[in-house]
Amino acid sequence: MSGVLYRKEREVLEYLAQFQRQFGYSPTLSEIAKATGHRSISTIHAIIRSLVEKEFVQKVDGNTRVLKILQDNVTNTMLGTQTSLELPLMGFIAAGKPLEPHTDPNATFQISASLITGQKTAYVLQVKGNSMIDDGIFDGDFVVIEKTNLANNGDIVVALVDDNLATLKRFYKEADRVVLKPANSEMQPIYPNKLLIQGKVSALVRKF
Repeated sequence: MSGVLYRKEREVLEYLAQFQRQFGYSPTLSEIAKATGHRSISTIHAIIRSLVEKEFVQKVDGNTRVLKILQDNVTNTMLGTQTSLELPLMGFIAAGKPLEPHTDPNATFQISASLITGQKTAYVLQVKGNSMIDDGIFDGDFVVIEKTNLANNGDIVVALVDDNLATLKRFYKEADRVVLKPANSEMQPIYPNKLLIQGKVSALVRKF
């Protein structure tokens, strides 16, 4: 498998897996559209094309009714054995600004379960700004955060600084103080008076 499953793709893949398990062949595009609440068959075309590109399914030559799900564990995932997760999309994080909640309080983000340890509660934030670009974290990227109030030197953390400012930085201890370092040579490190670590970055997801 390659790539992250987005919600609409997961819905189509779940329906494919369930239909094939029950009938032994693939549903028509119109059946998929009806089952997943899409009015346009062209939308289903695009979703299936994306699933093929991400190597979740394969079109079988000579038979338009067959879409082969490429790995058994994909079917197992869709039909119960969880290897992917929907995490809450909590909002936006920008350097030195209060955390901005997402406009939809019920928003979720699909990730592979392998991206987190599963030992701590996790959530997703969308990055605003360029404070971490030298670490390959760009404006608009999504970071997967596992909740913790502890960090080791070099960890990328979500930190609440001086009570109300949230930031995404690398954490370091220096002698008798803590420093939060950006990954951008044009920005200065932060030496907070008060610091509350709210989580560590466990993964980065980029939508193209």
